[in-house]
Amino acid sequence: QWIDSGNRTCPITKLPLSENPSLIPNHALRSLISNFAHVSPKEPSRPRTQQEHSHSQSQALISTLISRSSSNASKLESLSRLVRLTKRDSSIRRKVTESGVVRAALDCVDSCNQVLQEKSLSLLLNLSLEDDNKVGLVADGVIRRIVSVLRVGSPDCKAIAATLLTSLAVVEVNKATIGSYPDAISALVYLLRVGNDRERKESATALYALCSFPDN
Repeated sequence: QWIDSGNRTCPITKLPLSENPSLIPNHALRSLISNFAHVSPKEPSRPRTQQEHSHSQSQALISTLISRSSSNASKLESLSRLVRLTKRDSSIRRKVTESGVVRAALDCVDSCNQVLQEKSLSLLLNLSLEDDNKVGLVADGVIRRIVSVLRVGSPDCKAIAATLLTSLAVVEVNKATIGSYPDAISALVYLLRVGNDRERKESATALYALCSFPDN
């Protein structure tokens, strides 16, 4: 829109652009923003007491999720509420990640329960929005789970898994790690061929992000 309106300067630096600037759309970032924000208005700042309440609430949900004695139903409820809490609040995303909940979420990704799998993938996607978490999630073994879901998961799970790869690929070192993982790129290409509209869109976006790394 900036270029089409006749502007010939960079909107950030105000420096002049070349006559025919070579600009590359950042589809990966656009897709992440779309999935995260859904064009919703920014929420007003919450009072401190409400934030403290959210942190206290998240701690109880984390305890339920990581407990070996918790039922699938209680884990699903905890995951659903943690997904809502971590969607907007960066501080809660950091707290949840530091709590050790990632391992429990990955175990849920391995579950045969598709709803449990979908919610755990959604939670991991929210956690991956923090740049500091992206390398750690890969180190914790998230790529193996994602590739498995891309092969045999439900359509919704496959789409979320592809979006999660896009988010992780924002970090350059992760692009190399994902690209070198057996079947990661081929699983995305397969999804691009046979998936539904959403699956194809998310797999194409992930491939676009990964292919900015030459070896991929």
